[in-house]
Amino acid sequence: MKSLKIFLGTVCAIVLSYPVLAQTTIYDANRLLGTDLNGTARYIGMGGAMGALGGDITTMSTNPAGIGIYRSNDVMVSFGFANNGMKTEYPGQTNELNDFFGSFDNAGFVFAYKIGNQTPLRYVNFGFNYRRTKSFNRNSFMGGTYLSSQTQQMADMTNASNVGVSALEANNAYFDSNVPWLGILGYDSYLVNPWYKDGKLGGFDPYYMQGDETDAVYRARERGGLNEFDFNLAFNLYDRVYFGATVGVYYLDYTRNSNYSEDYFYQDNGEWMTAGGYTLNNYYHSSGTGVDVKLGMIVRPFENSPLRIGAAVHTPTFYRITEYTSASIDFDVDVLNENDVYVQQTGNTYTQDSYGNDMRSETVNKIVTPWRYNLSLGYTIGSAVALGVEYEYADYSRTKLKYDDGITMSVETEDARNMLKGVSTIKAGAEFKIVPEFAFRVGYNHITSAMTDDAFKYLPSNSVRTDTEYSNLKSANNYTFGIGYRGESFYADLAYQFNTYKEHFYAFDNIDLTRTKVINKNSKVVCTIGMRF
Repeated sequence: MKSLKIFLGTVCAIVLSYPVLAQTTIYDANRLLGTDLNGTARYIGMGGAMGALGGDITTMSTNPAGIGIYRSNDVMVSFGFANNGMKTEYPGQTNELNDFFGSFDNAGFVFAYKIGNQTPLRYVNFGFNYRRTKSFNRNSFMGGTYLSSQTQQMADMTNASNVGVSALEANNAYFDSNVPWLGILGYDSYLVNPWYKDGKLGGFDPYYMQGDETDAVYRARERGGLNEFDFNLAFNLYDRVYFGATVGVYYLDYTRNSNYSEDYFYQDNGEWMTAGGYTLNNYYHSSGTGVDVKLGMIVRPFENSPLRIGAAVHTPTFYRITEYTSASIDFDVDVLNENDVYVQQTGNTYTQDSYGNDMRSETVNKIVTPWRYNLSLGYTIGSAVALGVEYEYADYSRTKLKYDDGITMSVETEDARNMLKGVSTIKAGAEFKIVPEFAFRVGYNHITSAMTDDAFKYLPSNSVRTDTEYSNLKSANNYTFGIGYRGESFYADLAYQFNTYKEHFYAFDNIDLTRTKVINKNSKVVCTIGMRF
C-alpha cells in the first residue's frame, strides 16, 4: 500500500468493530485489580487499617460491617492534590519527571437509625460513598541506546500471521482479521520489508538490521481513574456484633497517548552515520462498568471489649470493558531499492479504512477479578488511642478474561494464571487523641507484587493492538500521617501519604532488550470535611 498520509480537509474518524482475537491483555486486567490507598483523610492517615475499628465511611469498601459502628448520621467530602515523581534508569541514561495533579477523592453519607437500647438489634445503618479507587494520572519519559528494535516484533508478528505482501497492500487491509495492524503500519513505513528466495516470498525482515545501534525514546500521557460507588447496609447487634453488606458499582475511564521513537546509527570507517528512524504514535482508551458484593462482620469478644475482630469477603468484580485503539507512524528511513541503492523514504502512515480515512478499533471484552479476603484487628484504649492491623489477600492468577459473548479467552486467561500471582496487603495504623478534640495519626501498608519477574505483554499475530510497551510492577509501600479535629458536629481531617514502588519497563517484547528501571515516589495530601448529627 505504501500510502502517505494526505489531509483532505477534515479527516473522518471511523470506529470499527473488528472481528479479531482478544485485544485485552493481562496488563489491562491488572489495571482493574487492587486499589489505591484512598478515601477519607482519617482512613489514609491510619494507613487504611480500620477494618475492625469501623466508624469511617471508607470502610464500607473494605469491611462493610464498619458502618454498623455509627450511632449518628454523617455526611462528608474529601479532596486534595498529588505530586507524582518518576525516575528512570537505563544504562547510560537517567531521566526524572515530577507532575502535579488535583484530586477529588470521595464523598458520601451515613444514616444511622436507632432501633432501641434493650432490643438485640440496636441500629440499622444505611450508607453511600463515592471513592476514587484508582487514579491513572501519570506522565512518563524514558530512553536509552538499544541493541535491538521494536521493528523485530513488527516483523515477527507479520511472519507469524502467514500473510503475503498483497494482504498488507490491500485497501481493506485493516479489515482483514488475519493481518496484524502493527504489521501493516510497519510495512507501509518501510520498517518491515519482504525478502524473496527463488522468486518466492521468504518472509519479512525488520528495518533495524541496517543499523548497529538504536537510540530510543518513549513518552506517554495517562489520564483517568477507576471510580467506585458503594451502597451499604449494616446492623448493630447488642453493641457487640456488627454485620454489613455493600454493593459496589464501578466505572472505568482510562486514556493513554504514547509515542515511541527509534533512530538508527551505523559505523562507516569508524564514523557514526544515521540510517533514519521513526515514531510510533499510539492511542488507547478503555471504559466500562463493573459490579461486586462485599460482606463483613466485626465482633467484640465480650461486652465493652476494647478488642474488635473483623473479617470480610469480596466477591469477584464483573467488568464489561470497551477498548479503542488507533495508531500512526512518522518515518524517515533509507530503503534499498531494486538497483541496490539506498533511497530516502519519508512520510506518515496510519490506521485507516478502505477510503484512506483515520480509523480506530472498538472491542468489547469482559474481565472477572478474583475473590478477595480480609482479616483485621482493632484495639482501643479508652477514647484516647485506637490501634488497627489488617491483612488482605487476593489471588490475581485467578483473573478471567472473556469475550463479550461470555466465552473465555483461553490464551489470555492462561497468561494470567502463569504471569500473575497472589497479592498480600498488610496495613497498620494508630490514632492518638492529644485532647478530646484533636487527634494525631500514623499508618503504613505494604502491597506485594502482582506479577512474576518473567511476565510479558502478549499480542496475538493478528492483533489490532499496536502498543507494545509494558511494565512489571514490584511491591509498593505507603507511609502516612495525619491530624484531625472533632467538634460537636463539624469535623476536619488532613492526611499526608508517601507512596513508593519500582517497576521494570519494556518498550517492546524482545529477549535482547534491557529493562528500564523505574522508581516511583508519589506524595499526596488529602483533606476531609464533614458533619455528624
